[in-house]
Amino acid sequence: MKNRRAVRRARLIGPLLAAMTVGIVLGWLLRAYGPPRPAGAIERLERVAAEPRDETPVSTVGTPIISAPPRGIEPGGAIDALHRRDLRMPIDGVTADSFKGGFQERRAGEGGHQHEAVDILAPRNTPVHAVENGTIARLFNSKAGGRTIYQFDPSGRFCYYYAHLERYEEGLRDGQPVSAGEVIGYVGTSGNAPPGTPHLHFAVLELGPDKRWWQGQALDPYLVFRR
Repeated sequence: MKNRRAVRRARLIGPLLAAMTVGIVLGWLLRAYGPPRPAGAIERLERVAAEPRDETPVSTVGTPIISAPPRGIEPGGAIDALHRRDLRMPIDGVTADSFKGGFQERRAGEGGHQHEAVDILAPRNTPVHAVENGTIARLFNSKAGGRTIYQFDPSGRFCYYYAHLERYEEGLRDGQPVSAGEVIGYVGTSGNAPPGTPHLHFAVLELGPDKRWWQGQALDPYLVFRR
């Protein structure tokens, strides 16, 4: 009986020792080389390692790179130039998204011409702010625009047009320097604006070489102000 037990133990010891040996070897291989990779992984890694690399040094000094203008804006053009100035909104609480499409609207009752401006709805007597530093080129009262303001930018290249005002800021006059954010007028319904819909008619113009405040190339305020 004892001999049989000894034989069985001897038979079990052999496989156990073999399994332990295999486990030790596998553990050593995993520590040394890591887990096995999927088929083809080694070949892919070798190909990547063999590919040429761009080792051109990157400059960390000098003139910083200016980011490209938003999509749809011509680099170096008029809208790009204004976009880089970070103009402030003429009325507080307004976003550029509200301007979208306003420039292209057709005016059915006025010969069907394009609007070439945006209408910013606001309660009557809401303050209107200068969108940047500049000069009051002209205070003008017209049948269509009512009480209006033409403001030139510091370079005289651009003109900002504010129309349908209820009134001007007290003391405002032609030729007066103004700062960005300064109150220059108040929302109203003067001119041909609907009496029950006070709003600011706001336009941006690129002036010609003669700097005529009543003429210029209209620019879409949505493109000027969007970020």
